[in-house]
Amino acid sequence: MKTLAAFLLTASFLLAAPEIEITQTFKNQKIKLPVALAIPPDGTDRLFLVQQFGKITILPKDRDSDKEITFLDVTDRPLIKQQFEEGLLGLAFHPDYARNRKFYIYYSLQDPKHTRVSEMQTFADDPNKADLSTERVLLEIPQPFWNHNSGNILFGPDGYLYIAIGDGGKSNDPQRFSQNTFVYNGKILRIDVNKRAGNRPYGLPEDNPFLDKPGHHPEIFALGLRNPWGLTFHPDTNQLWAADVGQNAWEEINIITKGGNYGWSFNEATHPANARTDKPSKDVQFIAPIHEYGREDGISITGGIHYRGAAVPQLQGKYIYGDWGFGTIWALETKDGKKTENTVIFKRPDASKFRPTAFVEDADGELLILSHDHKIYNISPKK
Repeated sequence: MKTLAAFLLTASFLLAAPEIEITQTFKNQKIKLPVALAIPPDGTDRLFLVQQFGKITILPKDRDSDKEITFLDVTDRPLIKQQFEEGLLGLAFHPDYARNRKFYIYYSLQDPKHTRVSEMQTFADDPNKADLSTERVLLEIPQPFWNHNSGNILFGPDGYLYIAIGDGGKSNDPQRFSQNTFVYNGKILRIDVNKRAGNRPYGLPEDNPFLDKPGHHPEIFALGLRNPWGLTFHPDTNQLWAADVGQNAWEEINIITKGGNYGWSFNEATHPANARTDKPSKDVQFIAPIHEYGREDGISITGGIHYRGAAVPQLQGKYIYGDWGFGTIWALETKDGKKTENTVIFKRPDASKFRPTAFVEDADGELLILSHDHKIYNISPKK
């Protein structure tokens, strides 16, 4: 007998993606530039909200509450010179967090400009408070410019930590970092936080694609990315999906494979980029995105999640994502790794300041949308 969730998932492929409405939730919380949300695997169903200026707060179970619980505050650190893309950008909880209290953050620092990935723990006697004295720096990555930090981090089904890093910024990849395997920029990295490799404060998975290849950082899992913004693992296939913000013409969604090269800065999505005049090596094979869209539809993609909630059953199993600039939301449908439909399910009203910065799940699998207008939204069918 099928479960209700399985029935809804099967039925969803028979129904067109519906239009939705968005409604502000957590209205009484003092939120500033929310960019990520994570739920610890400890059975508490707590929602940890990452705010770009340097705070992580725990959202109250009562969504009308004005009570603020500050989990972590690093606003006293030199995080930001250009507010738009620097700051506190990522949070991931260790798969064994319930036992070891470990979590990981990604944030930027200045003078010299760089990004940092660190491990910390909560206080043993207070699970709602980070113990900053436990910080253990795992990676520090030089950044030539203030933008394209990316900063999405998450643990995969394999238990390894995946780290998305932008190409270093400015325009047209001027440092030629994305295809340069001597640097971390423009890559997705994969590390083992439970081990140590040589003098590294982390281990290297034995099947990392460039582990023993000369001229390659062994942490690299995939390359040829510009500014990945929105990483998620498909809940059924365990495929890693990543949206990548484009340059002048195209936004893209990629299914990330081990050792894959996604083309930037030779290509922008499936199109030749104007970023460089040299040619890639003949033995390099670029992987095309599963979906792309041009400037008539948006200017900056915000990657999404595969919807598992019940509020809008027709969206079950579809990849819900949006555009930061236009405020449009789509439902992308795929079959056997190929796009079948891409449907607009929401268009921002003219007076709205809605700009999606992240699509995330709450503890019930319902969609929450973080927005650059300092708000959080949930979804419902359009009436």
